[in-house]
Amino acid sequence: MNKEIDIEKLKQQLGIEVRQIALFQEALTHRSYLNEHKGYQYPQNERLEFLGDAVLELVVTENLFHNYQNPEGELTSFRAALVNGDMLARIGDGLGLQDFLLMSRGEAKDTGRARGYLVANAMEAIIGALYIDQGYDAAKSFILTHVMSHLPEVFEQGLHTDAKSRFQELAQEKMSLTPSYRVMKEWGPDHDRHFIAGVYLAEEKAAEGEGASKQEAQREAAKQALLAKGWQ
Repeated sequence: MNKEIDIEKLKQQLGIEVRQIALFQEALTHRSYLNEHKGYQYPQNERLEFLGDAVLELVVTENLFHNYQNPEGELTSFRAALVNGDMLARIGDGLGLQDFLLMSRGEAKDTGRARGYLVANAMEAIIGALYIDQGYDAAKSFILTHVMSHLPEVFEQGLHTDAKSRFQELAQEKMSLTPSYRVMKEWGPDHDRHFIAGVYLAEEKAAEGEGASKQEAQREAAKQALLAKGWQ
């Protein structure tokens, strides 16, 4: 049996118009949902996510190019801070997107970063659906309203600065110490490794972070350490 999303509620919460309801049903369908609902008539959202990712990058790039005279490297950092999974997950949560997501019972139990990853992907899929449904201008309007509006926050919180660089800079400034990193745990097959890294100030463990590579785990640890120290 197909579960239909509440399209009127979705339109209200996201501030969008909808012409082809099926596109938005698809955008909110995670592939795990299909495994438990064999008669489900809509595709999963990965193709729309692929399209939405490209549209999102173009709109953000275009806006930054026309409004900021910074060199390429800085503009790239600004864009990365706006379109990364953590930011999209926060925006999607703020819009209540998780209330509409169709996923398996197992995925529905996930919390934290795992749930955030699904919400971020759904944000991109919604952008892809808007682009097909109503064209570039509709997708652009959504992105300017809900994503570009976070640029002041990026500047204020230094989110465009690499977390490791930022933590090292502040640790040296405030404590005259250079952070060090240690891999605390690693597991999984070669194609799906996971790492937990700790960041230390002398012998004090400031925070831990998890990632699919040592570098990603270190960056996440630095980000968590900035929060733990109140240095954001």
